[in-house]
Amino acid sequence: MRKITIAGFALATALTAGCASTNQDALDEANSTAMSAEQTADNALNTANSASSAAAAAQKTADQALAAAKAAQKAANEANERAKRMLERASQK
Repeated sequence: MRKITIAGFALATALTAGCASTNQDALDEANSTAMSAEQTADNALNTANSASSAAAAAQKTADQALAAAKAAQKAANEANERAKRMLERASQK
């Protein structure tokens, strides 16, 4: 009977050690997954920041192009007004 009890304790100890090892493996895997997720989040944030910077640069370029187009439109309107006045003067002669 004593041998059975000792064998039971030995078996219980082996199973408990196996569970602890399995739990540690699960914790290690969860930690690894969390670290990987954190790295992925960091990469996503860097990508978003880069995209935001590129969008800001594109907006600046678009604003400059719009200002140039407005200046060209104004110059064209002024040239049309001058041409119109010249035609009116020429038709009066």
